[in-house]
Amino acid sequence: MLTLAAVALVVAGRFFGTIELILLGTAAAALLIGVVLRAVLVRVDVTVRRSVHPSRVHAGTASRIDLEITNIGRRGTPVLQVVDAVSGTHGADLSLAPLRPRATLRAAYRLPTERRGLVQIGPLDLVVGDPFGLTKVRIRSAGQTELTIYPRIDPIAGLPETAGQDPDASQESPTSLGRSGEEFFALRPFQIGDEMRKVHWPASARLDELQVRQTELPWQGRVTVLLDLRGDVHSEPSLDLAVSSAASIITAVRRTGDLVRLVATDGTDSGFLPGNAAYTAILEYLATVPRGPAANIARLLESLSRSSHGGALVVVTGAIGEHDRTRIDAIRHRYSSLTTVTIDRSAWDPRAKEATFPDDRRDIIEVTRSHDFPTAWNRGMSLRRRARHSARVRR
Repeated sequence: MLTLAAVALVVAGRFFGTIELILLGTAAAALLIGVVLRAVLVRVDVTVRRSVHPSRVHAGTASRIDLEITNIGRRGTPVLQVVDAVSGTHGADLSLAPLRPRATLRAAYRLPTERRGLVQIGPLDLVVGDPFGLTKVRIRSAGQTELTIYPRIDPIAGLPETAGQDPDASQESPTSLGRSGEEFFALRPFQIGDEMRKVHWPASARLDELQVRQTELPWQGRVTVLLDLRGDVHSEPSLDLAVSSAASIITAVRRTGDLVRLVATDGTDSGFLPGNAAYTAILEYLATVPRGPAANIARLLESLSRSSHGGALVVVTGAIGEHDRTRIDAIRHRYSSLTTVTIDRSAWDPRAKEATFPDDRRDIIEVTRSHDFPTAWNRGMSLRRRARHSARVRR
């Protein structure tokens, strides 16, 4: 714009024979040339360190970017503008005061963590302007990094019924074995690291090889969580609620020491894998899993039924019809307990009418506007525990 104004003033001055317009246009052109030369010649010798704290959070948990800018040059810096791109937002825009040589300035800003997913951060540019705001020079100072936002975890009660066939122990559980795992089960060859007190000397003498007593594996309940990702039963908000519900159930099961398995309609199957690494892998998957195409849930339920070792099955789904409910009920006999968590439209759409459901179905957890997931789940588990206690009393 200034270039056009300078040319227009010079042309107008020549046309009208007005020396003042020519001088004004010449001054504008000189100013423009000066700021361009300044922008070309300016040097900014700074280093930028950017870190995400923490780099993995659950939805709703605070995370921030920490910046450390150091002037490694021999001269002070001009006023700097920090522009850092953040996906899903307008990005960060910070103004920094001039830095003396060898001085360090620290700054920070918060990241959006309301929804699960990946937040792409960067690249980060330092922008050097001039006092008149006519030019800007962008200096690339940091690349891209990312923040992983896991689903929100709600504090909920564990499942009261997780017993099932233990394929490793080859017997029905729970048994008198309990969770101690100290009863004799079998003999096996000695391995490096085994305790000598467990060596079975008579068998070792007979077989001419050290044999140790194999104690029974501790009993662990088993919970399978089936996450329905079908796009025809979910919207984006309802999927987020379903994923958060599944993550909360998995966390509650893990807290009680039972084994948990995640199965999804996109073909994912975590298997019954113990340990922190498996749990973290499940959270990584749930952080970014999208709605999936239509899937044959009947075939998936049939496959779960055939491979079932008992335990508990929890189906987390959206607004399903009676046909799908019937399919889920059909495999009830294969598990010690079967629970269905459904996300009513009113849970995420303020304009939707809230559905009403019968109170006598303790196996159906309905998430609605007035009953969020932790409220509905804890109420259902409380009713189930009371029913089990009453049944024992009657016996």
